[in-house]
Amino acid sequence: MSRIIRVVAALIRDEADRLLTVRKAGTTAFMLPGGKPEAGEDEIVALARELAEELGCQLDRATAFGRFEAVAANEPDAVVHSSVYEATVSGPILAQAEIAELLWISPSAPPAVRLAPLLETKVLPALRAPS
Repeated sequence: MSRIIRVVAALIRDEADRLLTVRKAGTTAFMLPGGKPEAGEDEIVALARELAEELGCQLDRATAFGRFEAVAANEPDAVVHSSVYEATVSGPILAQAEIAELLWISPSAPPAVRLAPLLETKVLPALRAPS
């Protein structure tokens, strides 16, 4: 049986409507920024903490986008359950803590890089779906 990893993630877009993705050190897949809530931590509080720690920016607003489940990108025999929020942030966005690289991608035409299964098979199709 697979382990379940609960995470919160942010859909952060730039002026060109590109989506921010991150790659953690020692991994190859790009994913949405975010992370695991601490015990008893509210999802929005966890998201704000993770964005501050990993990107150095301030969460200004978060609106629920959806809940998704997929095979974990970096942990064998694990499934990720993610609450995804459309987010607006302020301040410079910089790779820090365990983040090795930032990549802005077009949701309609992502580059030929490895994307986390949750992003590739769940979030991007949901972004492309007609409203």
